[in-house]
Amino acid sequence: MITVTGATGQLGRHVIDALLARVPASEITAAVRDPAKASDLAAKGIRVVAADYNKPETLAEAFKGTDRLLIISGNEFGQRVEQYERIIAAAKAAGVAFIAYTSIVNADGNPMYLGVDHKVAERLIAASGIPHAFLRNSWYNENYVTSIQGGAAHGAFIGASATGKISSAARKDYAEAAAAVMAGAKAGTFELGGSSAYTLADLAVMIGEATGKPVAFHNVAPAEYAAQLKGYGVPEGMAEALADSDRHAADGWLFTESKDLETLIGRKSTPMVETVRAVLAG
Repeated sequence: MITVTGATGQLGRHVIDALLARVPASEITAAVRDPAKASDLAAKGIRVVAADYNKPETLAEAFKGTDRLLIISGNEFGQRVEQYERIIAAAKAAGVAFIAYTSIVNADGNPMYLGVDHKVAERLIAASGIPHAFLRNSWYNENYVTSIQGGAAHGAFIGASATGKISSAARKDYAEAAAAVMAGAKAGTFELGGSSAYTLADLAVMIGEATGKPVAFHNVAPAEYAAQLKGYGVPEGMAEALADSDRHAADGWLFTESKDLETLIGRKSTPMVETVRAVLAG
């Protein structure tokens, strides 16, 4: 049995779809906080169980009969380390034989605020003694939907990544890689990034070519970027995290030359320009 945590999330649903192309629905468990939101998965023959990272008793029950567990990283910053400790303890108690975890690209040295918990999670999983895989995802193409829409509407967008190259790929690409690892219980550390990298100035060119109008990328200081994000209504903690991520992206921490993603999915990743066109097409 393959169990996927966070199965109703944006990445989780793509992982479930990718797994269904590889294994029978009866071999998949969707572990979700609210089973009512997974009724469509249950209708496909997938086992749906309640699993709340903050409620250990739900994890113990959810992981029963699980051979392979995919832990999709949570988004409750400040609580994630304790959550991972609970998940791993429950996995060991349930006799899980293989764990895969969605981490961050270049996790060994990545200085991003968002990378801190990933490093801890990797250490906890390694210390568990359970065979494992670290799926070190770079950025999602979809992270730039707002920038694409804003650039098209206003002829410009802002960021703080300067000339740093970003090796992003589509969520579906990373989901296919995760499904390949889970279906084959492929242990190892996989640095996952897009087949081609770009700067945000390059992204501005892509948007301009798609709209037929010039689009500019304005690089600002991280503090100014965070302040502007807050002004747009982004919560303070998230605004600071995004600005911090851009600051380190400027130094290349979201770039990788690894072809692990291509190898796992058997094709080139979705190019950013394709995502730009899809977003602008509505």
